[in-house]
Amino acid sequence: MKAFNAVTSRENPLIKLVSALQTSADKRRVNGMFVLEGLRICKDAYDNGIRFDKLIISNTAYEKYSSDVERFSSVSDGCFKIPDSLFKKISDTKTPQGIIAVCKIKKLDCGNIRADGKYVALENVADPANLGAVSRTAEALGADGIILSSDGCDPFSPKALRASMGTLLRMPVYIFDNFADGIKSTGLKSYACVVDSDAVKISDCDFKNGSVVVIGNEANGLTDEMKSTADIAVTIPMTGRAESLNAAAAAAIAIWEMMK
Repeated sequence: MKAFNAVTSRENPLIKLVSALQTSADKRRVNGMFVLEGLRICKDAYDNGIRFDKLIISNTAYEKYSSDVERFSSVSDGCFKIPDSLFKKISDTKTPQGIIAVCKIKKLDCGNIRADGKYVALENVADPANLGAVSRTAEALGADGIILSSDGCDPFSPKALRASMGTLLRMPVYIFDNFADGIKSTGLKSYACVVDSDAVKISDCDFKNGSVVVIGNEANGLTDEMKSTADIAVTIPMTGRAESLNAAAAAAIAIWEMMK
C-alpha cells in the first residue's frame, strides 16, 4: 500500500480545498475537480478506471476498509489519512464512512455526440435528485448519453453523484452553454416535451436512430427558444387531475418511448 501522509489541521490547504469542492460549483469549475464520498461510489469510480487525484481516509476507515483502501491507493496520486473528527468537517453526509476521493473533471467534446444515437437532454433542471434519477433511467434503458444546459444543476455536485448511484461516472455527459443552438447542432431529431394538448402524443411518435428527448425546468418547463428550435413538440397524455409530471417521471416515460 502507498504511504499515507498525515493531515491534522483544519487550516491545511487540502482540507480547505475539499470543503470548497463539496459546497461550491464555482470552485469545482475553477479547480477542475470534484469529490466522491463513500465506499460504494468510490468503488464504482475505481471499477470504471477513474484515477483519483487525492484519496482522503479517516483513521477509522483506514482500518475498517483496509483492502478497499489499498486498492484505491493504487490509483491515487496522493494519499492522506486524517482524524475522524476532521473528516466530519469536510464530509457532505450525516454519517460519513470516512472515504473521499478527489477526481479531475473530464470535459467531453460535444462534437462526439453521435448523430445516430439516442439521448436525453435536460434544460435548466435544478434539482440534483432529478438529474440523478434521470441518469439512472437513461442508463437502465440504454440511452447513449445525457445532454445538459450549463445553467442547470451541476452533475459533479455531491448530491447529484449520490442520486445517480454512480451513473454520472459511467454515462457520457455533455454540457452546452447555448443549449437550444447546441441541440440543433448535433443533427439529432429533437422532441421537446411540453404540457400542451395540441402537441403530438409521445406514444404516437416513431423514434428513429438520431433522436433526443428534451425535458425542461421543474417549475417553468422548456424555454421558448428551445421550444421554437425543436423539431417536434410532444406531450405525455394525462387523464387524471394532475396538470404536469415531475421532471424525472416525465423523462422516464419519454426515454422509455424513445428506446422501446
